Amino acid sequence: MRFLPVILTLALVVYALVDCVRSDDSDMPVGLPKAVWVILIIVFPGVGAIAWLVVSRVARQGQRTPGRPLFGGGQSHPSASRGPASRPLAPDDDPDFLASLGRPEPELPTEPEATAGEDAPEPDAGPQDEDPSPRS
Repeated sequence: MRFLPVILTLALVVYALVDCVRSDDSDMPVGLPKAVWVILIIVFPGVGAIAWLVVSRVARQGQRTPGRPLFGGGQSHPSASRGPASRPLAPDDDPDFLASLGRPEPELPTEPEATAGEDAPEPDAGPQDEDPSPRS
């Protein structure tokens, strides 16, 4: 039981560090650079981690658009709010590909088959059993 506060503080510091490092430089709260936040979280483990979590959540909530829920139901990736992607990420997201699924395949040209009687090649006359010239 003595180690529980140490383990919880360590987990809080690791979570705050990962959250700080993964956030964009343009989203840093209070105008402090990312490096300063990382140093604060490491030097003052409990207080720095809690300060980062509180200040970053308040700053993110202030940037949130009205009517959009804070948790769940929102866009899962921050780049999703930047506008439409320049190209689809997968074939099932490509409208041209999906439209082509309903179209019939184009027919490939086939070679004309030779019919009997029309320019059909003569069958080979196999080896002859009888030789017209006498043998001595």
